[in-house]
Amino acid sequence: MPRPESASAVYSGVLHDTPAGAIAVWVTRNGVRRIGGVTPEMIEEGNWDPDAHPTLRVALHQLDQYFNRRRQRFHLQLDFSGATPFQRRIFERLTEIPYGRIVSYGDIADEMGVAGAARAVGQAVGANPLPIVVPCHRVVRSDGKLGGYSGGLRQKVALLAIEGVAVDGHRPGSRVHPELLRLSL
Repeated sequence: MPRPESASAVYSGVLHDTPAGAIAVWVTRNGVRRIGGVTPEMIEEGNWDPDAHPTLRVALHQLDQYFNRRRQRFHLQLDFSGATPFQRRIFERLTEIPYGRIVSYGDIADEMGVAGAARAVGQAVGANPLPIVVPCHRVVRSDGKLGGYSGGLRQKVALLAIEGVAVDGHRPGSRVHPELLRLSL
């Protein structure tokens, strides 16, 4: 008989060789909780077991498909515990940005009825615990330039390249091509 799952149990796995570097995934019984970079120390500790939890296994598989250009949308249970209601609204909105398209922080703020709150949207986007799955890399400055990214700008550029979006460099002021798309959000 399987052991009951602890309410606080966290399971983790890693994809080592992706165009965006090594990517770690953490899941809880509520879903995917965090996606982030991997340090050498984390790898050495060896606490990574992709078969430890079914949600972890599916998340790693879907991310691998994304990195191999065989998936454009994720179908995972997400665990946004710890996020504010405003952050949750932003995270949910980010999941609706189509693959290979970019929008601005200001457009998201306007569309959500908080005109002039591009910075607040930017802060929420920067707090996204689930980059890639909640595609914050698809959000750029209103002038069509790269902006920032919690995983580093090289990772943001790599993710955009997977989706067919070119960027003129790895600096915040680098221009994104095609130009910023004004989507009817």
